[in-house]
Parts: sequence; structure tokens; C-alpha cells
Amino acid sequence: MNWNTLLSDRRERAAAPTNSNDVRNEFRKDYHRIIGSASFRRLQDKAQVYPLTRGDFVRTRLTHSLEVSSFAGSLADTIFRRLTAENIGGVSDTVRENCRDILECAGLVHDIGNPPFGHFGEFAIRQWFKENFSRLSFSGVTLDKLLSEQMKADFLNFEGNAQALRVLTRLHCLMDNKTGMNLTFALLNTIVKYPVSSLEIDKESGDIRTKKMGFFMSEHELFNDIVQTTGAVGYRYPLTFILESADDIAYKTADIEDAVIKGLVSYDILIRELQSEKYLLQCKDYNEREALIQAYKELIKSHNSAETLGMENPDSSAVSRWIIKLQNKMLYAAADAFCENYDSIMEGSFKEELLSASRVRVLSDALSDIAYRYAFRSEMIVKNEISESAVMNGLLEKIVWAALRFDTEEQQIIDRDLTEILSDNYREICRKSCRGKSTAEQAYHRLQFATDCIAGMTDSYAVDFFHTLNG
Repeated sequence: MNWNTLLSDRRERAAAPTNSNDVRNEFRKDYHRIIGSASFRRLQDKAQVYPLTRGDFVRTRLTHSLEVSSFAGSLADTIFRRLTAENIGGVSDTVRENCRDILECAGLVHDIGNPPFGHFGEFAIRQWFKENFSRLSFSGVTLDKLLSEQMKADFLNFEGNAQALRVLTRLHCLMDNKTGMNLTFALLNTIVKYPVSSLEIDKESGDIRTKKMGFFMSEHELFNDIVQTTGAVGYRYPLTFILESADDIAYKTADIEDAVIKGLVSYDILIRELQSEKYLLQCKDYNEREALIQAYKELIKSHNSAETLGMENPDSSAVSRWIIKLQNKMLYAAADAFCENYDSIMEGSFKEELLSASRVRVLSDALSDIAYRYAFRSEMIVKNEISESAVMNGLLEKIVWAALRFDTEEQQIIDRDLTEILSDNYREICRKSCRGKSTAEQAYHRLQFATDCIAGMTDSYAVDFFHTLNG
């Protein structure tokens, strides 16, 4: 792979003639399209970890996405300045600037396809289809017999990553209801974290690119066009590694800080956990061990400073200050890992996450483990998930059946009323997608109509709409 083709500014629909006074490159134009979109604004009412939380401190998908955008841009600047200075890979200042702009955009939209209630929403969609395919029917045939294996696999492995590509290229209404936001192919390739279909998922392959699916069957042709244009056929796009690192650093550190503010993790717990033998034993070399030791020493130092300054709550103040330092350490470690593995990344043979190949590997895993045990499995989150499950199952039950009967002789009055109050845009996309297609394809697109509508809901709207459907 080379940057001349990787940084393609081609769009699915040819862009309008450029104003001679417009000095922006195509990737900066993408940034402004995203910032002004309704799909991006909806992220302000989608949870990062704590759905329907009142208050302005705990992060939402919107604040998380802004943080990822900032980290991704900083990583790009750090990495490509180093590559330019060391004359590696023919990287120029223009390449650096373009990569920074692309990654800032990618950070904004990387979660734009996530359904309500975060990752639990994805799980709920997958689980509902797993339990209900055999009783759903279209044109008198149950879907477990009617749909192809890939059609079924798309819903059984539903992913916000794949839905993001669909939102940006098909569902967002900009000009023609065909090309979505009409973003550049370089940006679209960056957000496809897993460049495989639902039939190619292989979690045991040892290659990060096959861990999950990256696109639905409905966008397979577009995906092929994107990778053929950028030259990333059969490989993970290089900038995706940087986006993934920015995302990991943002959520791993934020989850700890939010958990402390929520009272689920304390300063004492953090110190005890980071000093525990189990993490030290996971270190493979001096650098990993030193990163872990320095992390808890920095936390102690931050706490001592907070006490010296007479902070009202030295524990939370210390953690918030420590998190910033931790983010810097992890950003530099990810940048080092990219530069050290540059050749294998560009050859398409690098199979790990950058943080997993860096000196902060154990520290990064420790943060995830602590957040999972103390926050994600806390009574508060478990109770939320029970409620969220009822909401998602209720929405899917009503909307999927209404979508399958949409525009058919089986449509009942309540089905018609329900589909009419869902998105006009999505309803029209469903009609166009079904036109002239086989029975199986029509059923597939109707199911997508349902998941498009549900995935596009904010957390609050999903709860309110569930209550409306249930009287």
C-alpha cells in the first residue's frame, strides 16, 4: 500500500465544482459535513457507558467522539512528523496534514452507527434475532429458511461499525438519498475497523481485522469500490490502527475517571489493583513493567499534590489529573508502536492493535479489567441492562413485524400507523431497495429498515417510543 492511492479524495458521487475562494482540502470539507449533521448531533443522547444518566460530567457518545477526534489528530501529527523527519516511506508534510484531517473526521463518526444503550444495544439486537429468526416470516416462509446465510449472519452479528458505514453512505439524507454524506473514500476506509463480511468473521485467527464484521451485505459492492480505489484490498487500512488506538485510549481512561465520579471505583482500589501481583506477572519485559509501576507512582504523586493544595476531594481530583498524564503516555506509546511496525502495517501483515504491541500493553489491559469488574458489572449497570433489554426487545418485536408487512397485503392498520411515524427517509430507502428484488432480498431490506430505525434512536427516544408502543 502507498499513500498516493490510500489518501483518495474520491467520493461516490462527484463533488460540485469548488469555489475558487475555498482553500479547504477535501478532508476538511468532510469535517464540516459531519459537524453539521443530525446523525452526529444524536450522539449527545447516546450513552458511552451509563445510559440515561442525569448530570453533565459522565461522558456521552458525543463527548467521547470529540475526545477520540482530538487524540486521533494528535497521534497523526506525532507519527507522521517522525516518519517525515526520519524520511521513512516517502511521507511528506502533505501526507501528514491529510492523515491528520482524515483521522479527526474519523474520530467524530466512528460510533455514529451505534444503537441506543451502547454495546449492550448491539448485543440485544443480535440476541433477539438469534431467538426469533425461526418464527419471523415473509411471504409465507420463515426467515430461517428464506434468507441466505450472509443475510442471516448480518443480523446475528449486528455491529455498530458496519452500521456506521451504512449511516454515512446510505441513510444520511443529503442530496439524492443514495450516497449519504458522500464522504471521501479515504475517510470511509478508515472507519472500517474490520474489513470482512459477516461470513468472514474469525475471532481465533489471531488477526485483528477478522475479529468482527465491518460492512453489511447491502454495502458489499460499495466496500469493494472503496478498497479497490484506496489500494487496501485484503488489508486493514493503515489509518484504522491509529483511529483504533485513539478510541482505546479515550474509553479506557474515561471509563476509569467516570467510574470514580460515580463512586464505583475509589483511589484506594486503583492503587491496590495497579500494584497487584497479577498484572506485574503479565509483563513480558522491563518496559511493560516500568510503565505499570510508573502509572501507580504517578497516581500517588497526584494524590499527594491534591492533598497539599487542600482540594476538597483529593481522590477524584488526583484521578482526573492522573488520567491526563496517562493519556499522554499511552498516546506516545501508540505512536512508537506504529512507527516501529510501519513496514508491516503498510504491507498489510501487522495483525495486532497498536496498544497490544506497545510498552503500555499490560497497563492498558489492567484499566479495562478494573473498569469491567468494578463498573460494568456493578449493580447500577446490571439493573440498567435489565431495563434496556426490555426496551430493545419490545421495540424489535413491534418494529420488525411492521417492517416485514410494510407495503404488503398482510399489512394491518397498526403496522401502517407504526411505519408512518418512523423515518420517512428510511421508509423510502426500504421501498427503493426492495424494488425488483427477490423475495429473500425484500425480506432482508425490510429487516434493515427495522434495525436502521432502532439503531438511529437516541437512548431517551428509545425509552419514550417503547412506552408509546406499550400504551
